[in-house]
Amino acid sequence: MNKKLLFSIPMIVIGLTMIVLGARWMVVDEPWMLDKIANEERLEMTFDELFKADINKTLPDYLRQIYRFFGLWVIIIGLFITLFSIPKIITNKNIELILLFCVGVTIYSGLFLAYILIPSSPFIYLGWILLILHLVSAVNYKNIK
Repeated sequence: MNKKLLFSIPMIVIGLTMIVLGARWMVVDEPWMLDKIANEERLEMTFDELFKADINKTLPDYLRQIYRFFGLWVIIIGLFITLFSIPKIITNKNIELILLFCVGVTIYSGLFLAYILIPSSPFIYLGWILLILHLVSAVNYKNIK
């Protein structure tokens, strides 16, 4: 397999993963429950307790709206990563470097924040997988002629 594909394929997988994650946040009726344990740990209460308070009766609709927008942004970022990772598009080392930098900042900062804010989240495992994929692309970037 040529070095260009070893750079592109992991980046495409990262982009497709983000598209799938974003779509899940957009279509699930209660997206905050996708990471229930970590979210409730962070809130220091259950969602049942949170939503029981009369003042919070509209909170589920608000959270649903926020998660929908968040999902949309994650899908758009995933599309950019996926489409700019296609070997025919990457014809310039500068594009590869910018893509590596932006995706790296996204993955490493996301993983850092996950460890600080929601350390019991299963998304941390996904973050490590994405980090490894990014490293594969970074190593192969250096080897592309």
